[in-house]
Amino acid sequence: MTKSALVIGGGIAGIQASLDLADRDIHVYLVEKDPTIGGIMCRLDKTFPTNDCSACILSPKMADCNGHPNIDVLTYHEVQKVEGKAGDFKVTVLKKARYVNPNECTGCGDCLAKCPVKNIPDKYEFGLTTRKAIYIPHAQAVPRVAVIDASVCMKINKDKCGNCAKACGKGAIHYDDKDELITLEVGSIISAIGFKVWDAHIASEYGYGRFANVVTAIEYERIMCASGPHRGHIVCPSNGEAPKKIAYIQCCGSRSQKKGWKKYCSSVCCMYATKQAMITKEHGDLQEDIFFMDIRSYGKEFEAYIERGQKEYGINMHRGARVSNIEEDPETKKLLISYTDDNNDGVTEEFDMAVLSIGLTPPEGAEEFAQTLGIELNEYGFCKTTVFHPLETTRPGIFVTGAFAAPKDIPTSVAEACGSSAKAGAWIVGKNFEPCAPKVYPEEKEVIGIEPRVGVWVCHCGINIGSVVDVPAVTEYAKTLPGVVISSESQYACAQDCLDAISTAIKEHDLNRVVVASCTPRTHEPLFREACRNGGLNKYLFNMANIRDQCSWIHMHAHDEATAKAKDLLRMAIAKACLLEPLEGSEIPVTQAAAIIGGGITGMNAALDIAAQGFPVHLVEREKELGGFARNFNFKEDGVSVKDYLAETIKKVQNEKLITVHTGVTVKDIPGFKGNFELQLSDGTKYPVGGVLFAVGAAQYQPTEYGFGNDEKVTTQIALEKKLESGDFNGKDVVFVSCIGSRNDKVKYCSRVCCASMLCNAIKIKLKDPTANVTIIHKDIRTYGFREEMYLKACQLGVRFLRYPVEDELPKYNGTYINAYDATLGEDLDVPVDTLVLATGIAPLREEKEELAKMVKVPISKDGYYFEAHQKLRPVDFATEGVYVAGTAHWPKFMDECIAQASGAASRMLTVISKSKYISEGIVATSNPDRCDGCGVCVGCCDYNAISLVEQPNGAFKSFVNAGLCKGCGSCVASCPAGAMEQRGFRNKQICAEIDACLDFPVGGQ
Repeated sequence: MTKSALVIGGGIAGIQASLDLADRDIHVYLVEKDPTIGGIMCRLDKTFPTNDCSACILSPKMADCNGHPNIDVLTYHEVQKVEGKAGDFKVTVLKKARYVNPNECTGCGDCLAKCPVKNIPDKYEFGLTTRKAIYIPHAQAVPRVAVIDASVCMKINKDKCGNCAKACGKGAIHYDDKDELITLEVGSIISAIGFKVWDAHIASEYGYGRFANVVTAIEYERIMCASGPHRGHIVCPSNGEAPKKIAYIQCCGSRSQKKGWKKYCSSVCCMYATKQAMITKEHGDLQEDIFFMDIRSYGKEFEAYIERGQKEYGINMHRGARVSNIEEDPETKKLLISYTDDNNDGVTEEFDMAVLSIGLTPPEGAEEFAQTLGIELNEYGFCKTTVFHPLETTRPGIFVTGAFAAPKDIPTSVAEACGSSAKAGAWIVGKNFEPCAPKVYPEEKEVIGIEPRVGVWVCHCGINIGSVVDVPAVTEYAKTLPGVVISSESQYACAQDCLDAISTAIKEHDLNRVVVASCTPRTHEPLFREACRNGGLNKYLFNMANIRDQCSWIHMHAHDEATAKAKDLLRMAIAKACLLEPLEGSEIPVTQAAAIIGGGITGMNAALDIAAQGFPVHLVEREKELGGFARNFNFKEDGVSVKDYLAETIKKVQNEKLITVHTGVTVKDIPGFKGNFELQLSDGTKYPVGGVLFAVGAAQYQPTEYGFGNDEKVTTQIALEKKLESGDFNGKDVVFVSCIGSRNDKVKYCSRVCCASMLCNAIKIKLKDPTANVTIIHKDIRTYGFREEMYLKACQLGVRFLRYPVEDELPKYNGTYINAYDATLGEDLDVPVDTLVLATGIAPLREEKEELAKMVKVPISKDGYYFEAHQKLRPVDFATEGVYVAGTAHWPKFMDECIAQASGAASRMLTVISKSKYISEGIVATSNPDRCDGCGVCVGCCDYNAISLVEQPNGAFKSFVNAGLCKGCGSCVASCPAGAMEQRGFRNKQICAEIDACLDFPVGGQ
């Protein structure tokens, strides 16, 4: 086997897949056809449902990827040919001429200033602005290297000019650069080439390309974005003025059989439109209207996000409305939008702007790409996969992740990226596998006894900070503070160019402390610490001032006060930094085994993925047999029965020597920490493991509505499905009622799977008996992605759909008829019933989850599901390291999504247990034995069981801190009556220095 992997596509999915492989010491080639990595995500303004700045959360990942010693980032490269077989591929890659040597270019931009060729449409900005013939793709480009557009360069085409070469002090410009073919030998391949946005010109009725104020959603992201053409100021393209009324038009290019449109649902548009409307509201007071057929807020916290948009932000939601056409007033350039209101009356309303929520289509060149890789595409032009193998292409050894497989959101893409890396790694890790050598850092400089020399960087963070805080003034102020040697500002401190600048400045200015004033250390501190290490400075000699979360975001309307506070925060950070000491973590051995709690589809697939790479697994199932809730299913997917798939999977698990199955037992406790947990079972057995995965699943909501259990006409979907499979169903007047146990006052979330299950059963009934009357009473139909085809098929078969208002109570049922309001007709209907099918939701196993959560200190959401470390970029990790989540324990989802997420969690687990040791965090508590009186107060207050009392030779007891367990919370330090406990990185003198600086006293003074 070849020990390297190839990842094609440098968007968030490709980046995450590369990082997971590289963190397991597998060498990765990351090939990206564009000059920079980041994909579509780096062009977004914010992300739903957290409203995180996209650049803020993605930039650390981009920098990690570019700086990872096990990843070769090959931007401006394209795959040309794939030969060989799984485990031994030979891949021919085209290295495109960029006419700038990436090893020599510093990204200074001097060449751009001298280029006379202007007004070239900027692809990164979707043509909203222009660039020059030589350009750096964007402010946070990784790598930050210029590239020449040969098609417009005067020197390359006419042998004139040459200004950029003259301006380049490094001699990085090479006009004679040529395309080059290189060959890579890899064991497996991951395709993460993403998607293309639909061409809105096709929707001629909306006037895109003719009316200036009609823009696509992706263009609007750039208009909103701080790094965009208007620096985050939202303006009408026609006149540059702020809009007062904006219309968001959904399903543009999706859910239609019109020529050029796509039949499927693009899955993400409802949510990103709501996000855009919410963020726009924060820019100013204006009216916003969203026109949609169904609002598809099926994901985690999505329903609450939509409700927040309506209630807190006042966004007008027009349910069941599809805009027919848009006209423009030729004088004012305002838009006249025609639609049908709630009373089914035609309305024409004037708006300043219209944002078209365009769908996701297969990436450009998908057919040629598929031929190159030797893989098949599905009927929609996306990569062909199956329900039971959602990450595998039709060619062994080649895997897929992200939107190349189907339209999907970022968390799903990230989880799949992790999963595809688990699959790909199995073709590389073997008997002859040699892990990559660890990264070698420069020797750390000595700082003890040397006067502080502090380097300060102040971040604009686009307009997140810069639009509120006077960043230049704060930067200049820092220069006046004791110990500061240099102080500079940066548009994005987390961008690769600034990180490189920090590493370089440490050497050039002999810095021994670094302070960055930017956003939160929760996400960005590791990034800046790594930059310090690359500069030869101990990473704990770094400090951050959070002038975004603690200043600009909460004082956005008080610029002067915010600037003054930013100076205070920075002054405090510098005062502490001057007293920081170099720290080292402890070397912690790792138990190279895994524990998986839950023996359903999710748990079994995760166990198989981990075992496939040579690591033992303990699979725990509280029931007496494996299979979980899937044992209730009888339907087929892709022509394969769920029962058959389940039986096959159980057999694989039972035959796998590395998997030990524990059935009929529960987990008693899981003490320990990352790499060193102990799995304690109810039968008294104990097993050391390095990581834990929660895959405990969920349950069906047990209905009380409509007299269920007392009326034989009333049944559930699962019971109906069993009758349909056995042929024991003869209903003639069948009515389905959606959202039973979901989307109500008690359970606000959407259970995700119910609509598709309804349609599946409705279609079966109509195919069996075309004369049967089948009615679906619903709030929305949420058949996202390719499941939209089921909705269309049901309509074609004559299934009747009655939409009732979301806020209304459930329709009334008298045993013979169900009375439902039909929003389309605007009247109540009495529908005869001989079978009333309740589309029951998914309910969390709250009690079991809470028991497990307490054992490893992980949170549970208000809805009863496990709460991951970050909804967008760490969807299967917990904040507690070494513990992971997958499947319906995380959130309701379909079987293929559970399987993909299982592989994702397995991959995250493998980044820990694939190594024999790791270095613990250096900021932990310590105990001074000379001051400790053995009272045990610290033991009682530690939530992580990190402290114990150890008997000394003289019989006295002294506290001992386990560095692997300690989370550095400081509770013990605050509680110790003798002052024996102290926190590294937060010593008393360091905190006092911050307080003195806050009060503007001389540091260490009063």
